[in-house]
Amino acid sequence: MTWVLDCDGVIWLGEEALPGTAEAVGRLRQAGERVVFLTNNSYPLLEQHLAKLDRLGMSTRPGDVISSAMAAARLVSPGERALVLGGPGIFEALVGRGVETVEAGAGAGVEAVDVVVVGFDLKFDFARLAAATSALRGGARLVATNDDATFPTSGGLLPGAGAFLAAVSLAGGVTAEIAGKPHEAVVDLLVERVGSVATVVGDRPSTDGRLATRLGARFALVLTGVTPPGHGTIDPEPDIEAADLASIVDRELPPVGAS
Repeated sequence: MTWVLDCDGVIWLGEEALPGTAEAVGRLRQAGERVVFLTNNSYPLLEQHLAKLDRLGMSTRPGDVISSAMAAARLVSPGERALVLGGPGIFEALVGRGVETVEAGAGAGVEAVDVVVVGFDLKFDFARLAAATSALRGGARLVATNDDATFPTSGGLLPGAGAFLAAVSLAGGVTAEIAGKPHEAVVDLLVERVGSVATVVGDRPSTDGRLATRLGARFALVLTGVTPPGHGTIDPEPDIEAADLASIVDRELPPVGAS
């Protein structure tokens, strides 16, 4: 069976693994479960995701890492021209799709694009917002990698791609088509890659939980990211809730050596 694991707030916070995650992933694999990492973080390149997992003791095949950037690329047709507000992961996915890319704020010809693609953007400023606004008001459509308002770090919650998207959508007067969890593009990509999914582990009910619902999978909620201990009512309610991924795996798998 396949387990789909969120990354930020489940596997790691920032550059450090959460306690017990490498061991938990290892136990799942030893039990014959397939482990797939599905992140709404569109910023890193695929090789950066893989290198980080390897460094943290969870070496993974390229086909078992899926990002919202990959899902967003499916919403853009080969040969189209895309203005990008986001990181290298978006450019990588779009170029792999056969899309011509233009970085926001790069200068001439910005208005002559088919689509504006917005993700987590460390360079976001007025010039980039103005370029996106001009393109959208010139007829381009708007695609977002995801609409998460925040993402969890070891220092607390920071603005997520949804914060940048809100500014672009409002200024451009356009509603975005959203690719990442829990939306259709990433669901389709995930099903293509892995088939049926047994369990989705995440820290955000509005994305991970709703993804599980769409997949007909169990939702396992961990409290190491966006959702804190002592939370109130959440929707959807998890099938399993525990402090962290290691605790989830402890509940689901017998201890090593148990008869």
